[in-house]
Amino acid sequence: MTPDVSIIIVNYNTLNMTTMCIDSIITHSKGFKYEIILVDNASSDGSKDHFEKDKRITYIYNSNNLGFGKANNIGLSHATGRNILFLNSDTLLFDNSIKNLCDSLDTNPKAGAVGGNLIDADYKPALSFQRIRPSVLWELNLLSLGLLSRLLYGKNRTYNFSNKPINVGYISGADLMIRKSVLDKTGGFSDEFFMYYEETDLCCRINNIGYDLIVTPKAKIIHLEGKSFGKGGKINVSRINTQETSRETYYKRNHSKIHHWIANSIYWLNLRINPFLLSIFGHKNQSQILINRRNALK
Repeated sequence: MTPDVSIIIVNYNTLNMTTMCIDSIITHSKGFKYEIILVDNASSDGSKDHFEKDKRITYIYNSNNLGFGKANNIGLSHATGRNILFLNSDTLLFDNSIKNLCDSLDTNPKAGAVGGNLIDADYKPALSFQRIRPSVLWELNLLSLGLLSRLLYGKNRTYNFSNKPINVGYISGADLMIRKSVLDKTGGFSDEFFMYYEETDLCCRINNIGYDLIVTPKAKIIHLEGKSFGKGGKINVSRINTQETSRETYYKRNHSKIHHWIANSIYWLNLRINPFLLSIFGHKNQSQILINRRNALK
């Protein structure tokens, strides 16, 4: 029988975390049919020996690290479910979250994709979505330290505090469920991205063909997200460069040259002005992150 949901997880040297994720799916998923597809990006931490013996999953091993999007596309090529859930390996499921996502998608015919509310290890709201996609408006919002989004969306900027689904600009790739029929129309993740912005680009394409992107408060998922780079003043140049490459790729794919140029101009202004403003308001860590990014891009 066709699964209701194909759950695709990408693993890269996160054996213990991925194991906990899979265990949480099986423990907290009831009342629907699902399959778990684990795509391994050439992990060297014993993942291959461990997961290829796990009969609960379909295990696919890549001989090279292909990045997030390409690995998910490989998983997608093996998926048989009518809905596809791209799920980060650093997530933990509870309260039948996947069924809640599936039900929300099934009962909202205009929705092409759905996400849930992400919470951190302390059960506090975490970044779950953005109401605005990268654009001139996005860059102006960053320049204003988020003032525009606060004025437009109040407290529901990155987390759904309401009691109903809301439309968003893009959904976090940590828990992105998409109709298989929609993926057949848009394709999966673009191969142009190695990491970062690939879910934003896919959400944009889904939106562009007339489908809504919604986030339901009924589904909550723990996201054990890694700490921001730049801690202690250290600069992870490789990570910054990857993010910047993906950012440029996103703008080139989804905006005109003039739009891209204006957005970049505002972006560089942000990197020059906001570290100073953030430090004044006591946000030293955020200020340091922007300084690190600016220094790495010189």
